[in-house]
Amino acid sequence: MRRLLTTLAILLVVLIAGMAALVLLVNPNDFRAYMVKQVEQRSGYHLTLEGDLRWHVWPQLSILAGRMTVTAPGAALPLVSADNMRLDVRLLPLLSHQLDIKQVMLKNAVFRLTADSEKQNQPNAPVAPGANQLDEISESLWKFEIDNLQIVDSLLIWQRVNNEQINVRDINLNLQRTGQHQAKMDLSSRVNRDQRDLAFTLAADIDLLQYPQQITAKVSQFNYQLEGADIPTAGIQGQGSVQAVYHQPTQQWVLSQLLLSANDSQLTGDASAQFGPIPAYKLNLSAAQLNMDALSGWRTAVSDNTAPQQAVAAAPVIANQIDGPQQSLRALRNFKAQINLQVDQVTYRGMNITQLVADANNQQGLLTVNVLSGKLAAGDFALPGSLDARTNRPLIKVQPVLRQIELGDLLKAFDMPLALTGAFSMQGNLSGDQLNAASFEHNWQGTAELSLQNAQLKQFNIQQLIQQAVARNDNSVRGQDNYQRHTEIKQMTAKGSLSKGTLTLSTLSAESPLLSLTGEGRLDIAGRQCDIMMNVLVKEGWQGNNALIAQLIKTPIPLRVYGPWQQLNYQIQLDQLLRKTLQDRAKEALNKWTEKNKSNQTGRDVNKLLDKL
Repeated sequence: MRRLLTTLAILLVVLIAGMAALVLLVNPNDFRAYMVKQVEQRSGYHLTLEGDLRWHVWPQLSILAGRMTVTAPGAALPLVSADNMRLDVRLLPLLSHQLDIKQVMLKNAVFRLTADSEKQNQPNAPVAPGANQLDEISESLWKFEIDNLQIVDSLLIWQRVNNEQINVRDINLNLQRTGQHQAKMDLSSRVNRDQRDLAFTLAADIDLLQYPQQITAKVSQFNYQLEGADIPTAGIQGQGSVQAVYHQPTQQWVLSQLLLSANDSQLTGDASAQFGPIPAYKLNLSAAQLNMDALSGWRTAVSDNTAPQQAVAAAPVIANQIDGPQQSLRALRNFKAQINLQVDQVTYRGMNITQLVADANNQQGLLTVNVLSGKLAAGDFALPGSLDARTNRPLIKVQPVLRQIELGDLLKAFDMPLALTGAFSMQGNLSGDQLNAASFEHNWQGTAELSLQNAQLKQFNIQQLIQQAVARNDNSVRGQDNYQRHTEIKQMTAKGSLSKGTLTLSTLSAESPLLSLTGEGRLDIAGRQCDIMMNVLVKEGWQGNNALIAQLIKTPIPLRVYGPWQQLNYQIQLDQLLRKTLQDRAKEALNKWTEKNKSNQTGRDVNKLLDKL
């Protein structure tokens, strides 16, 4: 045992002495020109190493460098710059003055994908190699082998086509070669923009068999967390996976087997992106469930027994001023896109929408919604339309078709009082400038045909109002002993015209077994007020004087409903009506008397008086 330990100690001393002698005999600066030459031959980029290179022995034999940069030909700024670089090398090849790199580590690096860091064409640049030479170069890339690339605490500056800059921070990347032309990548980073923070991690297997013409990646794990302004306080988090292929000649990404979850929602499908002066995107997505309330943080303004929705973190005032709705719509000018979406069940503003289908395309600011349909509240809807954001003032056009949708669910979803319920149908043509409630209440306009079946007018009973008013003026008749607290209407129709937040109703008519009415009026949507004038014919529920009742069931009674939606007022014009009714009854009685006494002078005089009346 003592001999074994002595032998191991001797070997350790020899190893340490050999490494010390190697460090003393081999100068790492001898490899500087070699590394610069290799990088330039294989990529055309220029490598700069500032300061002296030095050895680092423990725990790994490494070459340490100070600040380094990699610059594209003719670029004003480097593509890659780092404060520190470490090259982990193999020991044995150094004995023959060969540099075999196991791992490259960059710390506090900055990667620039901007116009200033792009390759610029030089006037005297050599002619590009032919196809055969390109193949030879791509093969030679694998002769300069690096097993592992590690990037720590680094930054990516990405400048988009419209000069908008995105900073990807805290990049920690580990790229390890697992086989010939194959590598495994682990990446974590975060993006902070517009007071929002996106942190993510991913693991992927990369296939470079056809590099540089094609890169294939299988992302097996993707986790993310989104927090910040206009995001629910608990944030949005999820996982995902995808099979991605990048075609260099066409600058196209193709995504297949896409799976992405967001809170309790999950999307599957495929996508593609064609980059260039005008990017083009295609999305084909489907989902079993999509909870828009959980993603937007929406919650109803009226509390109930259910748990409230998560609130959202408000964006700063200055952010709201800079990034307004019109600015967001102008972003449509920068790309082309086509999307097809199918969702079995969508939760939106507390409503359950089933069989949602969407088909839309954007042509640099002209967004056309060919299909947007689904089933909602025992009915169905279709909302085709267009959005033209090519001018400074966007123009939105919608041709809504709603069939037999419960009106109460719509009013509740948009925090409006439940003054009227029933199966609502609508067909119209509307236009506006923004997709929000404030714009709809002030700037939208258009026309529509409206209908309501099996409706209930809450808050008051029209039959009760009229019959009690008549009974107060004439005690010979009265209404029912008991009334419901609402008005039931079997069928109601109207034509509507919307302008600057005012909905004008014309040719309003309604029918039920108890009453019928006609009228017109207007609704102030922004002010939550109305003023409607109706002529109501109460056909049932009268008791008392049969002659007067016979007259009343044939006589429309003027009724005005006005005031705030939450506290409606009414006005019934009975004086002239009852006066005329009494005149008609008196005239009818006198006619009967004159018929009996038309032979005498008095009867003839009364008959002449009636003719004058």
